[in-house]
Amino acid sequence: MRHVKFLFALLIILSGCAAYAPPTSRQVPVVNEYHGVKVTDPYQWLEDWQDESVQSWSNKQNAYARAVLNNLPGLEKLRERITQILTAESVSYSSLCRRAGIIFAVKRQPPQEQPFLVVMRSAQEPESERIIIDPAKIDPSGKTSIDFYVPSPGGRLVAVSLSSGGSESGDVHIYNTQTGEETAEVIFRVNGGTAGGDVAWTPDGSGFYYTRYPRDGERPLEDMNFYQQVWFHRMGTSPDQDRYELGKDFPRIAETILESDMNSGRILATVQYGDSGRFAFYLREPAGKWTRIIDYDDGIVQAIFGDDNTLFLISRKSAPRGKLVKLSLVDYSLDNAQVVVPEGEDTIVSDFYGHPTMIAASSRLYVTCQLGGPSEIRVFDYNGRRLPGPEILPVSSVGQIVAAEDNILYQNSSYLESSAWYCFKPGENTTAKTALVSRSPVDFSDCEVIREFAVSKDGTKVPVNIIRRRGTKLYGTNPVLLTGYGGYGISRAPRHSALRRVWLDQGGVFAEANIRGGGEFGEQWHKEGMLTEKQNVFDDFSAAMQYMIDSGYCSAQKLAITGGSNGGLLMGAMITQHSDLCRAVVSFVGIYDMLRVELAPNGEFNIPEFGTVKDPEQFRALYAYSPYHNVRDGAAYPAVLFLTGANDPRVDPMHSRKMTARLQAATSSGRPVLLRTSSSTGHGLSTPLSEQIAEAVHYHAFLLHELGLKYRSPKSRED
Repeated sequence: MRHVKFLFALLIILSGCAAYAPPTSRQVPVVNEYHGVKVTDPYQWLEDWQDESVQSWSNKQNAYARAVLNNLPGLEKLRERITQILTAESVSYSSLCRRAGIIFAVKRQPPQEQPFLVVMRSAQEPESERIIIDPAKIDPSGKTSIDFYVPSPGGRLVAVSLSSGGSESGDVHIYNTQTGEETAEVIFRVNGGTAGGDVAWTPDGSGFYYTRYPRDGERPLEDMNFYQQVWFHRMGTSPDQDRYELGKDFPRIAETILESDMNSGRILATVQYGDSGRFAFYLREPAGKWTRIIDYDDGIVQAIFGDDNTLFLISRKSAPRGKLVKLSLVDYSLDNAQVVVPEGEDTIVSDFYGHPTMIAASSRLYVTCQLGGPSEIRVFDYNGRRLPGPEILPVSSVGQIVAAEDNILYQNSSYLESSAWYCFKPGENTTAKTALVSRSPVDFSDCEVIREFAVSKDGTKVPVNIIRRRGTKLYGTNPVLLTGYGGYGISRAPRHSALRRVWLDQGGVFAEANIRGGGEFGEQWHKEGMLTEKQNVFDDFSAAMQYMIDSGYCSAQKLAITGGSNGGLLMGAMITQHSDLCRAVVSFVGIYDMLRVELAPNGEFNIPEFGTVKDPEQFRALYAYSPYHNVRDGAAYPAVLFLTGANDPRVDPMHSRKMTARLQAATSSGRPVLLRTSSSTGHGLSTPLSEQIAEAVHYHAFLLHELGLKYRSPKSRED
């Protein structure tokens, strides 16, 4: 009889019924004091991943979450549809680089687990491509991925950072691009999840400069993810003989990228102070001397080499939307720098983490400009005169820009059109799509994009981009999925996602809000959503939620929200501040404990963005909105699905563990609070395709179930 009862109980759990409790979480109250304020933390014990009891708790929560998710209605049909979309034969190309007349690119080709590196004759001849590095050949498990690559000037060699399991802890390997063979030289600890990493070759390809984290014995264990330096490696020699170049006086949280000038042999090191948006620039002359030419407080956020003895700079000094400045490398004097393009109504984009948003080619400057979400390319001559530019899709975003002889290649995509590479010929003023096109496996021709504005608490107008099927009725009954980010000056630009078709096919509406904290309207837009002003971010997003309800798109019971990383913090704030405005939340790799976030390695890099508990005013602001500390016992919280990766180097998974335990203990709604942990991934970068599919199936099934929807295949949907 006891066995029958046990099996019956197990079947109830496996049924996915949210009425049955998740695994219990013991409370071990710890009191931390900040500026005279005593804060009790009942789940601080969940921070220590080395503790076997923490691992046991996580495993039980993960098993419970997956049991619930795996038994949601319509799961297998969803799995079939999502697998069909994500494994469709639709290749995409990213991270293009031109060397010696040939094109390098990272190619994604489902159903392969990871992208691989290829080389081809031109963007019009993908049939000529050769595979240089395929991570699947290195690691059949699909866990090894490419962090970044940099070809030598002549294109004969390529330096590639490889890491495993989403850790972003990358070592640089050197490959011969003709044979695909690896050289004997491996440079360890070049890339990381805290400060990133980079490589810059000498003009003759005889060696390269690289970023380097401390090696064993050089620093205490707690400093191993900090103190990034620049070193030099000469090809054909042992890495043990590499030469220190720069960085012993850098801040602990320096983040460095490198650029070579192939004409002069100069090297430019761009050093950001953590995630502050403040940069110093160091120049190495061919004779070997490094000089700091721009300091952190000079307001320069990006620099590229121009013609001889010139740098072009994006400056925010007295120009929060950005201006273009030309600096002579004869005297390095910013006082004598020439303003080429003054500040305008739109924002000149600077993206430290990705590819340069400005290039100099054929006596022209190609500059990416933000228009409050959408972006475009502006073209100027070296004296700042506006020239005709390439054609851009409506309500779209510009990605990477690459010089290709006298022309440029650029990436462009929208909510409705998949990404493609285009060629702009300035001499002819023509724009044409190249053969590097990602063909969407789904069709959005029956959809439209509506760009509206919500009004935030302080009267600020917040753009809301709405993707819906034409003819959508505003009766308040549509299921709506709303997302946002709001941090680090990062703009949320229109991006194509074939998976949105799954949501739209259920009668859903997708929306994205361009809230403060991003860079959509310049640095002031960012500053109004950082440090002690962070609450503006949450007010903006809640205004977007209210707008979708008030405009007749949905009711609170038909509204779901989603976000990741800093957007996960946004989700946490919405759960605790506006639990009545939505029915379900999916939050990826989020930050929730704002009082202890800075204790993790990458958390210290975030201090310039969020603030520190060591500052009394910043502590008060952090404590006021910290999601973990604002969970209220007995409150009726929405259904929540937390997703995290066990190897996340950017946001410690302890945030998801603690927030899950706290919400499960507090909520009175009876709705599920689930924690799904992936053991083989990190922050989401380089997640194997099979795991992308598994995650997408689970969160779609969760959202549909919680909003009371029964999955309908595309053929059976009601038009």
